[in-house]
Amino acid sequence: MAKDTTPSFIVELRLGTSSKDGTYIEKGFNAGRILFNACLGEALRRLDLMRESKAYRATLAMSKGAERTQAFKDLRSKYDFKDSAIQSFAIQCKNSAPQIGQFLDAHTAQKIATRAFHACDRYVLGKSGRPRFKGVGQFHSLESKSNAAGIRYRDGWLMWGGVAVQCIIDREDEVISHGLSCRIKYCRMVRRRIKDKAKYYAQLIVEGTPFVKKKNKPGKEVVGVDIGPSTIAYVGETKAELVQFCAELGPIEQEIRVLQREMDRSRRASNAGNYTYDGTVKEGAKKWLYSKTYEALSAELAELHRRKAGYRKSLHGKLQNTILRLGSHLRIEKNSYKSFQKNFGRSIGTRAPGMFLTGLIRKAASAGGEVWDIPSSALKLSQLCKCGKLKKKALSERWHSCECGATAQRDLFSAFLARCAEKQGSEYILDTSRVERLWCEVEPLMRQAVSRILEQSASGGPLPASFGLKALRQSGSPANLMLRSGTGERTPVAVGDAVASCSYRCSESPEKTAVTIRRTPSL
Repeated sequence: MAKDTTPSFIVELRLGTSSKDGTYIEKGFNAGRILFNACLGEALRRLDLMRESKAYRATLAMSKGAERTQAFKDLRSKYDFKDSAIQSFAIQCKNSAPQIGQFLDAHTAQKIATRAFHACDRYVLGKSGRPRFKGVGQFHSLESKSNAAGIRYRDGWLMWGGVAVQCIIDREDEVISHGLSCRIKYCRMVRRRIKDKAKYYAQLIVEGTPFVKKKNKPGKEVVGVDIGPSTIAYVGETKAELVQFCAELGPIEQEIRVLQREMDRSRRASNAGNYTYDGTVKEGAKKWLYSKTYEALSAELAELHRRKAGYRKSLHGKLQNTILRLGSHLRIEKNSYKSFQKNFGRSIGTRAPGMFLTGLIRKAASAGGEVWDIPSSALKLSQLCKCGKLKKKALSERWHSCECGATAQRDLFSAFLARCAEKQGSEYILDTSRVERLWCEVEPLMRQAVSRILEQSASGGPLPASFGLKALRQSGSPANLMLRSGTGERTPVAVGDAVASCSYRCSESPEKTAVTIRRTPSL
């Protein structure tokens, strides 16, 4: 079957399951789990055989190129380490095991096999760790290949094997109505645990583009975006903003930390022999006992993480829509999110900037916009000034200041430069004459952004260190802040004044200076 490459989106519907339906669905999910583990084990076995061969080691020693790529393809074919071969293995398992075949059709079994193979393939390519087998209750979704057989949707009912479950549909919801009017490609059934109870949902993958509410209609501006581990700065033609990702998650994070400490105390009380005198875990094999109190706390912790993930997704969506209301033509400085994970793991785990960026790009593309992924290592926006000078800054330096008179918060200034980037073929250039022409318009917008942050935190609330505003807040009223100019002199700046005059006056005939950046093609 040819892969359908038309645009698609997901319509999610709650299922009104009875206890009988729930029992059947749970057995089906368990059958899918067993089949997934079998396919994953077979794929890993074939991978290990391929890696142990002399031909594989010889291919690894080859220089990169078309010949090496073809050699790897031949090895995969020789050891049947490919998607089609694992799908054939899944069909054999389904036909030979009644506990699997009575719940799963051929299309669903093949999609499970593809899921297992892709997990191994990512492991081979170094994109993820070695995949793990699924324990009881850890397999949460099943899908088919089309809406013609297997899991399918018919007039408000989700049909699968021996059950037909009615979907709970709000006909007045314009988002749902738009989704149901589109052609359904295939269906997916999802299980979620909410307050330690299983809830089931139907996800319809439909053809087309998602419904956009009037209030979220995309704008026409070009917007520069600078994303950090915990903050985002964006600058458009009429607005600039510096915000912290998901600042509202603080109370849930505090609840999680308190609950984790309580679980640790319970675990230590039940397994005192597994710890040394200084409180560390003993080496070697150990047997762990978990009390009913611990199990109840574990279920509560899982619910908190579910609430946190759902709330974060909602906050991401609101911020994405706010940016797109300015404009869907985005200029984003590219960052290494793997590096972010290594250096700012806790913040990344809470705020998920990479997930935010993925959703922002998807929404911009759906709105007909354009996204430029500007490499930070090549263009060096955080070190570049509007006058074209490069100055290396330490990560702790949160304010940009230059002898030309430009002074601004570092992330906002980088977003402004990204907005002024231009593209020539596979290269990006920064025309500093354009930067200078726009500077007088943008500088007041960036001052207003800083002023809004200081006013919001006037009650003494915490400010992220990456804002670089703690010292400014402690210095006095936001209306009379002292910002250091590029010459080293301290100049009073009325940050709260929306029409504050620029500290830099545009020259009548600025000379055009371009910084040319060579890079590999991206988005």
